[in-house]
Amino acid sequence: MTEALVAWVLLLAVAAYLCGGGTDYGAGFWDLLAGGAERGRRPRWLIDHAMAPVWEVNNVWLIFVLVLMWTGFPTFFQTVFTAMWLPLALAAVGLVLRGAGFAFRKPTRSLAGRRLYGAAFAISSLLTPYFLGAAVGGVASGRIAPGTRASADAWANPTSVLAGLLAIGASAFLGAVFLAGDARRLGADDLVGYFRRRALAALGGLAVLAGIGLGVTRRDASYVYQGLTDGSGFLFVLFAAVCALATAWTLARGATGWARVTAVAAVALTVLAWGLAQRPYLIPTSLTVADGAGATTTLRWLMLVSLVAVVLVGPALGLLYWLDARGELEPQAEADLREPGGR
Repeated sequence: MTEALVAWVLLLAVAAYLCGGGTDYGAGFWDLLAGGAERGRRPRWLIDHAMAPVWEVNNVWLIFVLVLMWTGFPTFFQTVFTAMWLPLALAAVGLVLRGAGFAFRKPTRSLAGRRLYGAAFAISSLLTPYFLGAAVGGVASGRIAPGTRASADAWANPTSVLAGLLAIGASAFLGAVFLAGDARRLGADDLVGYFRRRALAALGGLAVLAGIGLGVTRRDASYVYQGLTDGSGFLFVLFAAVCALATAWTLARGATGWARVTAVAAVALTVLAWGLAQRPYLIPTSLTVADGAGATTTLRWLMLVSLVAVVLVGPALGLLYWLDARGELEPQAEADLREPGGR
């Protein structure tokens, strides 16, 4: 019973990271596709202002995921990081380069330096979610098991490629939805439609990937496919689809605030559907939740620590996101007020 509760907390933490960190990755994705220095100046200006107050805090969820894996499910942790150390190492390098690029781009005065740091930020925002998604695909397809050695097949396979592309697509979708709302908050009316169109395009791309994914998982990850097309996993897939359609409808009506809620719900429900689809396994079909769990005493302490963290950190994070949504964390500088279209 305790191991099942810890597994649910782990799954919720993964969903939180994809929604929080994914939004930041999505901003970097659109930074990459914004165009040259002149054409991309306005979108990049918005991305800098939208991300600055909260971009670093979203990595808290990743630390929480790693601690839960390492402490609560040590066999699972060892298996994943042994068999797929390369993509996870590349994702870690991407995280460092992404943070450095974002931090140094804005204060750098030379154009060459800004381009270098901007490229590091944007490209890492694309590669990091891909490699993390590829690792998830290796788990979902059951290509690893306790004792599996590192190999390219563990993360370079059809399900891993699909999961990596879905991670990029979900990040781009969330990033565009949130940036459309930030554009409205900052009075950049020309960018509201700009990011609304990109959010709808990303949602369309996700729909295409989901259709392709049915065929891929049926052949390559049959256990997860069965869970996603039947029972509670299928129910959560339907809920996610409804939330995605609601996001498209609210975006079409210009309700960017509600679009954020439904977009986050769609992505989070998709993650929960994946978790439900592979029950009772951590790794289908070789490692169950019960077999991969640590000592009962450790799990109980882990649940207590998680509860304390929710009580202490949860309200602070909620306040941070609320203040950011209201635009009260970073006032615009005088130079920004002179931006064309800014107020």
